[in-house]
Amino acid sequence: MSELVHDLRTWRFWRSFLVQTFSAVGVLAVLLEVINFVFGSLPIGGWPLAIIITVISAVYGLVRAWPRPIRQEYNSPNTTIEIVKGDLFDQDCNIVAGTCDTFDTSVPNVIARDSVQGQALDRLYGGDIDQLDRELATALQGRPIGATIQKPGKTKKYGVGTVATLSHASHRLYFLAYSEMNKDNEAQSTPDGIWRSLASLWKEVSRTANGTPVAIPVIGGGQSRLSQVMPAQDSIRFIILSFMFASRIKKVCNELRIVVRESDFDRLDRLQLQAFLSSLRSS
Repeated sequence: MSELVHDLRTWRFWRSFLVQTFSAVGVLAVLLEVINFVFGSLPIGGWPLAIIITVISAVYGLVRAWPRPIRQEYNSPNTTIEIVKGDLFDQDCNIVAGTCDTFDTSVPNVIARDSVQGQALDRLYGGDIDQLDRELATALQGRPIGATIQKPGKTKKYGVGTVATLSHASHRLYFLAYSEMNKDNEAQSTPDGIWRSLASLWKEVSRTANGTPVAIPVIGGGQSRLSQVMPAQDSIRFIILSFMFASRIKKVCNELRIVVRESDFDRLDRLQLQAFLSSLRSS
């Protein structure tokens, strides 16, 4: 209910409501003029007619402008994008988890326990770092090592954009390296680095997911330290554009689900995001 109230208080809702309402008034006025011209008179007029036109137009405007789930289906490419509030690890589909280019897993010494990667360790592997490390090592086997770094934890740098694909139950878990780790175990990324990483991710998803849905968190905050440069609203648009560009080259998956934490979701301009999704239908 609070989300609905938030949306109804935005200027975007009221602008859409007024535009749709006055459009309906115009259509009804023309229609009534045609009826009056053809039949010579109207069965009702004056204030009763004005009230009827106002009510019909207002109802039409309200229906057209009413906030709906942030979801858009596309024909070209044939896919769906949805933005939902919730827990990434409650999604019954493939999951993307961001990581650094060294694929460090030590919690909390290197990786924050409340990060997406830290939650993946706890929620999907029961805190078993050894098992996760073994699966990552297998997934990264044969991948070129770009450099080595002297620091606590892992020292091999696979480079930003590397994707380690793991199998978990009936789904896949994509560990996406979109930040670079330094000798002080501080991860840092750039918008360009995230864009390149997403491009690598979509290629890997297209190759391995067999069209099944993929859930991805909002990226740009946390370890990448880009929350001031790319807040949640912009990060979501960034992910959407990257996905759409990749999908027009080759199908990535049937559905992309962008999962937003409750604290971030409540601050989003959701009507703006829906308008953004809708604008991509004909671009």
